[in-house]
Amino acid sequence: MIFRALLAVAFAALSVVTGAANASPPASIAASYDVYQNRLPVAVVQEAFEKDGTQYRIVSESTPAGLLALFVRTRIKIHSRGAVTPAGLRPEQFDYGRLDDASKNVSAAFDWGAKQLHLTFDGRNETIPLPQDTQDRVSLMYQFMFLPPEKLTDLAFHMTNGKKIETYRYQLAGTELIDTPLGKMNTLRLVKQREPDDNAVEVWLAPERNFFPVRLLILENDGSRFEQVITRLEFK
Repeated sequence: MIFRALLAVAFAALSVVTGAANASPPASIAASYDVYQNRLPVAVVQEAFEKDGTQYRIVSESTPAGLLALFVRTRIKIHSRGAVTPAGLRPEQFDYGRLDDASKNVSAAFDWGAKQLHLTFDGRNETIPLPQDTQDRVSLMYQFMFLPPEKLTDLAFHMTNGKKIETYRYQLAGTELIDTPLGKMNTLRLVKQREPDDNAVEVWLAPERNFFPVRLLILENDGSRFEQVITRLEFK
């Protein structure tokens, strides 16, 4: 309890300094990331977010980079679209596409009225219950911008990758000044609360930039390290 209280104080102090707590999310975002595996470059991610009234659309494209680009031609394209509500983003359709192998494609259709999620993957269709706070793997990263700042101290939600739904919980681990290709950034560091056999996940949000994720770190159980770092970020 004391630890959480100290984190809340640190978060409140940073919000006052930056004036970011009441910032409205932008209508358009262009972002790029470099992706590293075990500190070696493996991919470049280009993303575009558009908000038009009460609807949103996100497109994320990944291409190989570094030495991997010499041997792998895989391109991944992900779409998320849905509604913008008082609670933030509410996905309606999620699609993951491998441009070199359509058998790897997955999709998720959100039926909020019936509280059902319709999944298509591995040549089959499944329908499962849909929790009201469910995000997809792309909308999740943009949802932080729409949340009340105080909610980021202890955040629980559901997320689908198009094959299943998992429960996620993040806690604020403090503030951190990090170096990025865009310069030094004040950030909030969120850490995923792990279950047995879970990967370790950390996310760095930049309050001065609408609480946008500027760094992501995944440590897998086999020791593999994946890191995603912002290289371009434009708001309109």
